[in-house]
Amino acid sequence: MAALALTALVAPLGSPANAAPGGGQCVADPNAHAASVPSPEQFFGFPLGKGQPRTLTSDEIRKYVAAVAGASDRVVTGTIARSVTGQELPYAIVSDRHHMVPGQLKKIAEQIRSLRDPRSLRADKAARIAADGPAIVWVAGNVHGGEKSGADAALRTLYELAGGLSCDVAKRNENLVTVIVPTQNPDGREANRRQNEYGFDLNRDWFARSQPETGGKIEMLRQYPAQVFVDAHEMGGRQYFFPPNADPIHHEIAAQPVDWINRIGAANAAGFGYNGACGGAVTTECYFNYATYDMFYMGYGDTVPATGFGAAGMTFEKGSSSSVEDRVQQQFNTQWATIGWAADNRREILDGYYKIWQTAIEQGKAGTLEPNEVVQPTNTVQFPVPDVKVRSYFLLPDRQIGDVRRLVERLRDMDVEVYRLKQQVTVPNADVFGGRTEKNLTVPAGAYWIPMDQPQKHWIQALIAQDPYVPFPYFYDVSSWSNPLLMGVATVSTGDALSPKADLVKGMDGGVVSAAPANGSYSYPMDSAAASELTFRLLGQGVALSRDLSTGVVSLPASALNRGELDKLARSYGVAVEGRAAAASGTALRVPDVGLFAGAGVSTTSGSYGEARYVLGERWGLDLTPVTAADVNGNTPAFTGRSVLLVPDGSSANGGLTAEGLANLKAWVAAGGTYVGLRNEGTRVARTAGLTSTTEKTKPTGYQVIGSHFRVNVDTGSRVALGRPAEDFQFNNGDPILNPSRTGTNVLTYPDGDAFWSNGYTTKADALKGTVALVDEPTGAGHAVLFAYNPLFRAYNENGVHLVANALLLPAGNAAQRQLAATPGGDADALRAEAAKAAPADDLAGEWRPIVVQVADADAARTEAVVATYTDTARTASADGSTYVTIPNPEGLAADEHPFLRDMVRELNAAGIPLRSVVG
Repeated sequence: MAALALTALVAPLGSPANAAPGGGQCVADPNAHAASVPSPEQFFGFPLGKGQPRTLTSDEIRKYVAAVAGASDRVVTGTIARSVTGQELPYAIVSDRHHMVPGQLKKIAEQIRSLRDPRSLRADKAARIAADGPAIVWVAGNVHGGEKSGADAALRTLYELAGGLSCDVAKRNENLVTVIVPTQNPDGREANRRQNEYGFDLNRDWFARSQPETGGKIEMLRQYPAQVFVDAHEMGGRQYFFPPNADPIHHEIAAQPVDWINRIGAANAAGFGYNGACGGAVTTECYFNYATYDMFYMGYGDTVPATGFGAAGMTFEKGSSSSVEDRVQQQFNTQWATIGWAADNRREILDGYYKIWQTAIEQGKAGTLEPNEVVQPTNTVQFPVPDVKVRSYFLLPDRQIGDVRRLVERLRDMDVEVYRLKQQVTVPNADVFGGRTEKNLTVPAGAYWIPMDQPQKHWIQALIAQDPYVPFPYFYDVSSWSNPLLMGVATVSTGDALSPKADLVKGMDGGVVSAAPANGSYSYPMDSAAASELTFRLLGQGVALSRDLSTGVVSLPASALNRGELDKLARSYGVAVEGRAAAASGTALRVPDVGLFAGAGVSTTSGSYGEARYVLGERWGLDLTPVTAADVNGNTPAFTGRSVLLVPDGSSANGGLTAEGLANLKAWVAAGGTYVGLRNEGTRVARTAGLTSTTEKTKPTGYQVIGSHFRVNVDTGSRVALGRPAEDFQFNNGDPILNPSRTGTNVLTYPDGDAFWSNGYTTKADALKGTVALVDEPTGAGHAVLFAYNPLFRAYNENGVHLVANALLLPAGNAAQRQLAATPGGDADALRAEAAKAAPADDLAGEWRPIVVQVADADAARTEAVVATYTDTARTASADGSTYVTIPNPEGLAADEHPFLRDMVRELNAAGIPLRSVVG
């Protein structure tokens, strides 16, 4: 069938289960295939799976998908998205040919979507759809570019479904519509690296949808919601993982998907072949469950399909040390077993799918949260969901309105219903984000109301709640991603039953809200990441902008841009622009000339460097000049010609700079340059160069901050903090702890009293009290702006993104204008020189975290003995009855890509050692 664009796909229902291509009868032979559909052997010259000598290229994948679609009336194809470099991400939809005739596929998709809203679909009609219609299964591979076998296996799956003549295949196609996305990351596949072109891990990007590969995929999921979703990966070793999962599992994942996942695991075990289950002497080409791979963070390719779409979202992982043929064959075996189970249980799945959304609405109306549970037989719930009611969330409109509206759109893009208040409403019992409560809180007109009595109740709670309520302390990612906290958006929740007067939001608010005369001006507060992006885009168009350095308001002459163009651009960012009669005023803004440091310790293919390329380059439209250590050491124009130098996170304390290079850097700042340093390397290079008096505080034994949010006090008089509230929130992922500066402005400070607050999973976090997260150090006419954390983390830390924008737009001054405040301990140079002499902290984790295993002191010796068989770099310390074994992770590897963490944890469990927590 001809390839079709996603928006043009039409086709679904009803054909006899024994039908074969062309209307013939199916056969018993599982190896019978239609001669018209090209087999992998015919197309590539070798089979996929057993006998396969190599993996396929992205181009070969695209061509084979097109060839099969052109030869089979069971298949339609299209492009789900384009990658950063413009490569197509092809998809194929395969089912019985009667489901694929014009209008039928569209009808099937509409029926499945209708199951997601029981308010408009009666139970009898839902039962009829479940009785007569197919379910939707997704098979997606290669989200990590170097993990290639899942994509190749998906093509084998496509061939079998598109060309198979057996009655088994006929049953699968009659009962299912299978959506196949072989490669989710063609750029990474071609570069043989985990990340995409911008260095983003696409399996952490699902809720933020920052990358084009993710956005297109989720849009297609909205059109073809999955009941079963397979995300095929690779890992180290020669084993295979499929669920049941490791704990924790997010409490808002409904019961039905968890049940389906566990039962599919049994089907995969039966169909796996090879050496069966791992155990005893069986250690290779075998499978395992209940280890490593959790379902907690809402950025994975299993948790988002499960929570946001009600699917049995599953991660499959095959050891990359196995041969190509074994990797692909085992991926195919599990894909085929999963599809077979779904076909066998289609009716039950669709009945249960309808009930997921019924239950969600009922829970939302009652304000009930799902309880925490564990699935591993040896675990118990350590942290239950508290007994609280949540019936509504309100996003307040008094500040950061651009980011408020971006959050509204993010929710709406996952089919959440959001309303705008027409009148103020009194909330008798308000929970104010940040751990506070208030009685009879007035929520003003214009606020956004998110009621929980709607089908997407689970997703709302998972994305917005200020605490995810982890049930069990095992982590290989972050423990908080509350979107209001990431954005610094004022938010309240309540268990009160309210019915405010409100209108359903149907599009992005913002734009030009009042006209300006020809000689007047337009203005808006640059108080959000959204307004920052608007500012850089206007500057990039050559629009003259000024900023009031006391209020943060940006203004432009009314004649500088057509009102219609300004309205369209501002509305796209959710920013309200007001016209006024007065002329534009304030300090002129200039496009910063940014150098991006690529010295020793900085990875240019992942993490902080790539995030800077994406946010500053792609979103803000800035031209970024790579600056090497040699450029700084040699004072070359690549360095000296820049007005800003951004030093990303990394693993080096000096970035490869020589003594001369460090002196050059300090002189460049004094001459008016702005140094922006991020997290470990960014702050340490500045300290080594004598640009800051901050020092690092030693973390106490047992200190853990697992991607959590903290309240911070904001020095609102600082130009770096322009537009931020007096209290804000900051994301901390085991970052360095900085003692306050004695020579600059401590812009963000952790409170040292009762105002100290955090969410997520933290232990001994009191060590942060009174320390700083952001410092502005003036030197001569320039600044060193130092973030103890990564403000660009995954491009979803919007309040941090705004602060970086402020730093880049700092006006250059002169030495007289930037006199240092008097310091009781001595002059600035002496204090900074003293800080520079401090021994650099050990690099235990690069841009991520070290591995830490916590056990009882009584189990320390046994634990150390097991760990010693994997590494001789471990460090052991004891506190409060627990022993902490810390394993350095200088490459900053996530747990799911670490070479031995999974095997080590499994061996610790096999030895009967109770693990109090595991952090990777």
